[in-house]
Amino acid sequence: MDEVDAVELRRAYDEVLAEVDAGGFGPPPEGQLSAEQIVAHLAANDELMSEATEAVLAGSPFAYYDLDTIHRPQLDALVSECGGLDGLATLLRATSQKLCALAERLGPAAETPVETVLREGFDLDVDDSLPWGRALDLHIRVHLPLHLTQLRALRRQPHPA
Repeated sequence: MDEVDAVELRRAYDEVLAEVDAGGFGPPPEGQLSAEQIVAHLAANDELMSEATEAVLAGSPFAYYDLDTIHRPQLDALVSECGGLDGLATLLRATSQKLCALAERLGPAAETPVETVLREGFDLDVDDSLPWGRALDLHIRVHLPLHLTQLRALRRQPHPA
């Protein structure tokens, strides 16, 4: 893998943002994240991924840990700071655009190994040194689709796929 598929990264974000813009989310099942918390998680995660991508581009060592972005008190604080779903959607647009722009610049640097910790339920559990492009690929193919599915499940009325 010499390059990150930035087109697929943008497409995955477009799908998530279209779902967020459609709105109509109900409350989550007990113990699960609300739509606002999901979007806050994605925006916070984008910021961490952007920091890692900037470090890779600068040739600096970096470790990427997604764990800090999933703690509910931090997510709730971000939801409050943004004023709800509309503000969070604006934030996610900005953070995802930044990450996509950085990913487009990676080129061969996508092969740079980065200590990576990703945990998302049973769907994703990584604690290893990965080429940074592989971590971004997991974000495109596993992480974003997982949260898109969660958002769709929170819709009060079925959303046509």
